Amino acid sequence: MPAPKSSPLSDQFPVDAQLLMLMPRAGATLRHPHIQSPVLRVDPDGYYLEQRLPAASDEPSEIGLTRRILLDRLSPPEQAALNTAFNAIALDDCRRSGITKGLTNVQDRRWERLFTSIMTFLNPRQMTIMLYLYRLAAQQQSSTIQLKSNELLQDLGYTRTPDGGFASKLRSQLHRDLVTLHRTELVYAALKTKTAKAKIKTILRIKDFQIANSPRQFDLFHAADYTYELADSYSISLGFTDSLKRNATDALYFPNRLDVRQPIGSNAKNDYKTRLLIYLASRLKWDQPSDGSYLILAKQTVFRNIDLCGSNGSRNNQIFWRTVEALKSNGYLYSAQELPGKKKTNSIQFQINSEQLQSR
Repeated sequence: MPAPKSSPLSDQFPVDAQLLMLMPRAGATLRHPHIQSPVLRVDPDGYYLEQRLPAASDEPSEIGLTRRILLDRLSPPEQAALNTAFNAIALDDCRRSGITKGLTNVQDRRWERLFTSIMTFLNPRQMTIMLYLYRLAAQQQSSTIQLKSNELLQDLGYTRTPDGGFASKLRSQLHRDLVTLHRTELVYAALKTKTAKAKIKTILRIKDFQIANSPRQFDLFHAADYTYELADSYSISLGFTDSLKRNATDALYFPNRLDVRQPIGSNAKNDYKTRLLIYLASRLKWDQPSDGSYLILAKQTVFRNIDLCGSNGSRNNQIFWRTVEALKSNGYLYSAQELPGKKKTNSIQFQINSEQLQSR
């Protein structure tokens, strides 16, 4: 790989506006009321594993979107195995008891990991990785970046093993996250335009990888589907890059001090703070408030976009306001308050710290 350029750190780094506008929708979970069940579709190109969210009629930011993975070059036995595994998914169990429980009857690790990746696409850990990569792009002054795996794992807050490395489970999870972001396509209508033409993009592409001081063979997809391997470094090309072009204004700027450490003792799906941060950043680009700091959003819409979709309203409220306090402590919010509305359709008024989340 070529050596990356270095750049003095500034106070902020840009993230592409179109990516931010898509992220909450693209990262919807199985609990989201709009999301449809995964489907396996046969196409001349091969099989597509797809999951779709139709557009919401009452909220322009909730666009129609499909996330999909192409499975080409499957042999007849692989096609048969894929269909058998897909039919073994217990979707009701996935929704009620978690994806691991719902995939108990999927015996082949390859298909189990593939189904998990489409149903958990762009979870909060993967959202955090994307922010990390955009910060790295600003430092290296390039939309094709050189990522060192151990540096990312360390910055994510994971503990090293006695030999100085990281547990195989953590290493495998990072590689699977990167491959998921590489091979999952987003299909959506062009944003904020009248054209009906669909766009098809991936969030990133892995261009190359490197195994240091080792003769072992490493296959990108085999490692993601079967093993617990991780490359030492990756060359990654970002898919949404308008914000990185010279004099670009279609971006949102995050602080370089952004804390990417993962919550201790919690899995990725329960990181409501990251989901709310990304959702507010997204709405700053969708709504473009004139003062740059106040957003008034329907409470119900906020809750479903940060995965507070359970039936226990009291629990949802407790988690939400605790999450608001966390963002206030981190300096992203000045305040938030609930505003009464007609027919119990309350709203939340957020006052954003525009020095921390800044449009230019």
